[in-house]
Amino acid sequence: MPVIGSGIDKDRIPGIDIVLNDGENWMFAGHEVQIMENPGHTRGSRAIFTGDTLFSLSCGKLFEGTSELVILTSIFYLIAVDCGHPKSNSKFALSIEPKNDALQAYAVHVAHLRNKGLPTIPSTLKIEKACNPFLRTSNAEIRQALEIPATVNDAEALGAIRRAKDNF
Repeated sequence: MPVIGSGIDKDRIPGIDIVLNDGENWMFAGHEVQIMENPGHTRGSRAIFTGDTLFSLSCGKLFEGTSELVILTSIFYLIAVDCGHPKSNSKFALSIEPKNDALQAYAVHVAHLRNKGLPTIPSTLKIEKACNPFLRTSNAEIRQALEIPATVNDAEALGAIRRAKDNF
C-alpha cells in the first residue's frame, strides 16, 4: 500500500510514495477530491481525514504547530469533522463549561452511542461550534474557568485551553 503525504513533508518524512499539494485534485475511493492545505499539530498535517487538527470536542496537540497556526489557518478552514475521542473530550469540555446546554445534550448523546458500541463520528461544524471549547475561545465561562484574561487573543486562549486539556 503506498504512503501518501504532503509535499511539505516529502524531504523530512521518509517513505512517502505519493506527494499531494494544496489545490491539486486526486482520486480517493472512487471520488475526485481537492487537496486543501490544512496545517494541524504537525507542520505537514494537511488532510481533512486526520484527527490532527480538529477532534470532536477538542483539537490536536500542538507538537510542531502553534496556536496561531491552528486557529488562523486550520480550524476555521474545516467544513466537517471526521475524527474521534468525543466521550473523553466531553468530560474535559464539561469541566470548563458546565452550563452549556448544547454541550450537556451532546455529551449525553455521545455517552448513549458509546454505551451501545456505536460510533460518535462524524460530527458537524454546527455541533462543534456550539460545544467544542477550542472553537469557543472567546467564551467568558471557559476563560473564567481556565483563568484566561479577557485581554488575551483567541490564538493565545486556544493555546491555554490545549494546555489545560493536555493536563486534564
